[in-house]
Amino acid sequence: MSNEMSRRKFVKLGVLATAGLGILGCNFLIEFEEDDDEIEPQLNNEIEKEEEQDDYLIPRRKLGRTEMMVSIFGLGGAFTVSREHKQEEAVNIVNRALDMGVNYIDTAPTYGSSERNIGEAIKNRREETYLATKTLDYSYDGTMRRFEESLQNLQTSYIDLYQLHGIDSRQALEESLGKGGAIEALEELKKAGDIKFVGITGHKNYGVFLDALEEYDFDCALIPVNAGDVHDDSYIENVLPVLRDKNMGVIAMKVAAYGRIFRQNGINSMKQALEYTLTHPVDTAVIGISTLDELEENVRIAREFTPLTAENMTDLEELTRPYKREANFFKYDW
Repeated sequence: MSNEMSRRKFVKLGVLATAGLGILGCNFLIEFEEDDDEIEPQLNNEIEKEEEQDDYLIPRRKLGRTEMMVSIFGLGGAFTVSREHKQEEAVNIVNRALDMGVNYIDTAPTYGSSERNIGEAIKNRREETYLATKTLDYSYDGTMRRFEESLQNLQTSYIDLYQLHGIDSRQALEESLGKGGAIEALEELKKAGDIKFVGITGHKNYGVFLDALEEYDFDCALIPVNAGDVHDDSYIENVLPVLRDKNMGVIAMKVAAYGRIFRQNGINSMKQALEYTLTHPVDTAVIGISTLDELEENVRIAREFTPLTAENMTDLEELTRPYKREANFFKYDW
C-alpha cells in the first residue's frame, strides 16, 4: 500500500473511531485574507459542559495540547468583519457570535480592518475570547513591529495564538525559522507571556509544511480542510495525521473555499461543507461571515452536527472532482 493510501486510511479510521462517540452539548495577499470566508473529536478530547446550556451553546473541543476549549465553529476575520466602512456591522457580527457561544476568533493584520473591528467588539469581552492572529513578516524585527500593531488594533495586552502565516515555500520556511527570523520573536513573546501558544499556517505545498513541522515544535496549525482537498496537494491525507500524532491543535480553514466549493450539481450547502470538515479530526473550523443570517446558520449546523459516515465523506469528495481546481484555487493562484 502506498504512503498516500496508508495516510488516507489513517484519517478515515480516525473519522470512524470518533463517529461512535457522538458529541455533547483569503486571497492570500489581497487587502484582507479569509482563512477561511472557512471533526469529530479524538478519543481524548473533552467536551466542555456548562451548567446553563442556552439555545446557542456550541460543542467545544480541546485545541490539541493547549488548555483551550474552543467552539467547533470559529469566527474568521474576513468578509464583513474586515471592512473598514462596515465597522458597525462587523462589531454586531462579533458580538452576536460571542453571545451564541463562539469563543474562537481568527484574524490577521493583512485582513483589511479586521483586527480593528474585532478589537472594538471585544474590548470589554476579552475574557470570553480565544484570539488568534498572525505575522506575514518572516523577520524578527518585522514580526515584533507587527505584533505591537496587532495588540493596539485588537485592544488587548496578549494574544492566545500567534501564527507564522503562509509557510508555503522553502524561502518562507528558511527565513522564518532561521537566525534573525520570526520564530525568534515568537519564542521571546511566549517566554514573556505576551502570547500563549505558537502556530503555523499553510495553504499549499504540503511537503514544505511537513518540513516545518519537523524543524519546529509548534503548538497549533491552521490548514485547508474541505471536500476538494483530497484531489490535489492534500493536507487532509498528508498533514492531518502528522498533526494528530504530534497532538497539535488543528484549525481548519477554506471550508467553503470562498464560496467556490458550491455547485448546483456538487456540494450545494454550507451544511454539507461544514459537516465534511467537522467529521475530520480537527478542533475548530474558522469561517468568514458576511451577514448575521450566515452566522446563525453556521452556529445551527455546528450545534446539530453529527459525524458523517465514510461513505458520505467519499460521496462529497467525488462531487467536487469535476471542479477540483476551483475548490483548491488557493493552491494554484496564491
